Amino acid sequence: MEVILRKYRPEDFEDIAKLFYQTVHSINARDYSPCQLDAWAKDLHSLDRRREDFANQNSWIVLIDDEIAGFGSIDGSYLDMLYVSKDRQRCKVATALCDEMEKGLDKITTHASITAKDFFLKRGYVVIRQQSVLRDGVALTNFEMQKTL
Repeated sequence: MEVILRKYRPEDFEDIAKLFYQTVHSINARDYSPCQLDAWAKDLHSLDRRREDFANQNSWIVLIDDEIAGFGSIDGSYLDMLYVSKDRQRCKVATALCDEMEKGLDKITTHASITAKDFFLKRGYVVIRQQSVLRDGVALTNFEMQKTL
């Protein structure tokens, strides 16, 4: 098994959009309703509005055997996105991405889903507050979390 961590490239976008949609609708289904999942990732093009963000942020990809297993992006000290393929959960993909994105920072903040909250707690993040955010008029619970490095 060949594992590669590398910077995001624009040609990765279609694959990460598919990964995002599939992950939200499978992994996050244990914590969110179908209506909430659709508001979060309604179709395979749900990330289109974020295409420029990936190009401008510090964005990373993990490849396992030439397939994208996960991706993450950080904007300054805000960990914006972190998603791992439904087929690569618990394979240290998120850990590798976070280890890279946290380098050189004093403090990092993220908004973690219910599903991701425990992962971040194990990495030393603390919950600042639970919040409800609206996506397409549907409320989604997440947690503002922070870690001092």
